[in-house]
Amino acid sequence: MNNKSLIVCLIASTLLAMSCVNENNTTERDVQSLRSPDSKLELKFYVRGEEGTPYYALKYDGKDIVLPSALGFELRGVLKAQKIVYNSDGSISKDDFVPANSFHDGFELLSCERDSLDQLWEPVWGEESQIRNHYNELLVKLEQKSTGRLMNIRFRLFDDGLGFRYEFPLQKSMTYFVIDEELTQFAMASDHTAWWIPGDYDTQEYNYTQSRLSEIPSKFQEVICGNDSQTPFSVNGVQTSLQMKSDDGIYINIHEAALVDYPCMHLELDPKTLVFTSHLTPDAQGFKGRIQTPFNTPWRTIQVAPSATKQLASRMILNLNEPCAYEDVSWIKPVKYVGVWWEMISGKGTWAYTDDFLSVHLGQTDYSSATPNGRHSANNANVRRYIDFAAKHGFDQVLVEGWNVGWEDWANKNKDYVFDFLTPYPDFDIKALNDYAHKKGVRLMMHHETSSSVRNYERHLERALSLMNEYGYNSVKTGYVGDILPFGEHHYGQWMVNHYLYSVKESAKHKVMVNAHEAVRPTGLCRTYPNLIGNESARGTEYQAFGGTLPHHVTILPFTRLNGGPMDFTPGIFRRDLANVTGGRNNSWVNATMANQLALYVTMYSPLQMAADYPENYEQFPLQFQFIKDVEVDWSRSEYLLAEPGDYVVIARQGKKSGKWFMGGVTDENARTLEVPLDFLKDGSTYEATIYADREDSNYKKQDDCLVYKKMVTSRDSLTMFMAPGGGFAVSFVEK
Repeated sequence: MNNKSLIVCLIASTLLAMSCVNENNTTERDVQSLRSPDSKLELKFYVRGEEGTPYYALKYDGKDIVLPSALGFELRGVLKAQKIVYNSDGSISKDDFVPANSFHDGFELLSCERDSLDQLWEPVWGEESQIRNHYNELLVKLEQKSTGRLMNIRFRLFDDGLGFRYEFPLQKSMTYFVIDEELTQFAMASDHTAWWIPGDYDTQEYNYTQSRLSEIPSKFQEVICGNDSQTPFSVNGVQTSLQMKSDDGIYINIHEAALVDYPCMHLELDPKTLVFTSHLTPDAQGFKGRIQTPFNTPWRTIQVAPSATKQLASRMILNLNEPCAYEDVSWIKPVKYVGVWWEMISGKGTWAYTDDFLSVHLGQTDYSSATPNGRHSANNANVRRYIDFAAKHGFDQVLVEGWNVGWEDWANKNKDYVFDFLTPYPDFDIKALNDYAHKKGVRLMMHHETSSSVRNYERHLERALSLMNEYGYNSVKTGYVGDILPFGEHHYGQWMVNHYLYSVKESAKHKVMVNAHEAVRPTGLCRTYPNLIGNESARGTEYQAFGGTLPHHVTILPFTRLNGGPMDFTPGIFRRDLANVTGGRNNSWVNATMANQLALYVTMYSPLQMAADYPENYEQFPLQFQFIKDVEVDWSRSEYLLAEPGDYVVIARQGKKSGKWFMGGVTDENARTLEVPLDFLKDGSTYEATIYADREDSNYKKQDDCLVYKKMVTSRDSLTMFMAPGGGFAVSFVEK
């Protein structure tokens, strides 16, 4: 920004401050405004009256989106500045030497800077081959006069929403500090309809609830379900990405972008005022962030769209992340895979090799003399069966879970030395199986379940990655089941956020792609670190084997969980009656039709796509299985055709490799018929559409197959598609 622009900015600020008084008779000082490139979104920033608290507000087309909302922090004091306290009962404790102090008032505006950007960038993989990054920016520089401490707030206004973050320059008065709580507010203009999951420091694996904002506290308790690790913190708490819809049809989403070296943000609602306040995940001592300046927080994001389809098309989260950090990305490839996984999840098989051991001590327990239990799925013969299937049908990789020693006592034991990620079971020949796979043009996918013993994983990580390099693995699925070790840390705290990124960066040194399960929800970091090729971080298909998932779940995830990055959802379950396929070991039911499962390969975007069912179940339905074989995993273009969160989603995508179009649609528990336009197809061309559709009597509560038929279509046509309860449809198009 040049000096002339800065002078103009300061003059404008001064003039506004002289005359601006709001309807509550509160003086608004240092008022600044910013408009989006299309001028529909308007940001207003100001410092309020004598209290000196920074505020912002957001409008869309003149309508209030966010009412005046406060910004700032409550600080804990200087890092490590503690004193010994001798209590009256004779006990000894530590207390903060410097008390908590306010960093949300007493501010004055020093200066402001404005900027703009309009660029195209190409993701390594993604929903389209090019993404436009277009915004107007306002940077406000603030000083807390009583302390001399500095804080900047950077606002970026896109056509599809607002991103802002706090920036702390290097300064003598605040070089190190501890956050007691971030006090960012999001004041909603009315009692919107929301799709939400409970606020929790350790899990996102909940069904979504649809309600009014004011109803969240009364519904909170009934939507809590069990998990190996969970810490809900308030009946008013919800997680991001939070999707909302106003009564006048505006779609609003609150999330965060570029979560690095900082706790994950939740939202805590005041149900009377409808004001959300940020709620950070604490560390083992209860602190909400340990900061060393200079430092930038993650972006707080508010996406705004006039339709559900435009909401789905937003790339604002990715745009707020830094460009790719790697010079060479040739080793990062989207993956379509099968795996020895659903056998264990469904109950047919097991991860453990033997039933002989109640307790395992790695390096001491003798597996050579143990009696195999006969149900260990990761055995040589069974893995070869999956490799043969993958090679026959053109899949890239085979995931094998349960290959390494230690699964006999791995879960919920708070066990530090739980796995070594190096030693295979006696019935898993790691060299022979990898040689066999490579000869068939297939790779094995490594599995590293940490059982949340994070220190143990980090001390083994270099050797584990080197082992992968030795045998030709190029991708790993990591897992973090159970409570975090070190004790007291949470899955979404600052310490774990740093660990997840550390594992991604270390894996990149070995040219290994990472698919992290039970990790913190994505915030667009896959742009910067594209070897973060997938995450779970939500209730995935495995829960269909744990009692089932509500049908509307897959109509909400594209608006929420997928907002920050792709999900390894593991779809494609054809046999939904698990009692029959597991010999009665599991009586769960997969709440989806076969056509719905096919549609997920399009509607649930991921460059990492699993065909999750048993090979024999696919071989029973070769016509339907063909869609999974044909559908691509990397796209040059995506079109969001029809959508309503919690009801239905219809998306068409053009493959980056073949140029072919694929389309998928899913519905909730309600049957519906939709007229789907095909105007995304090339004008003047004719296409053969292969349609995979629900039968008239299909229902997510019954086992059946789906119809497969062909139809010639053009861009001027539309398809009338019936979707059964919990159903959907999938279509592949071939130009003739």
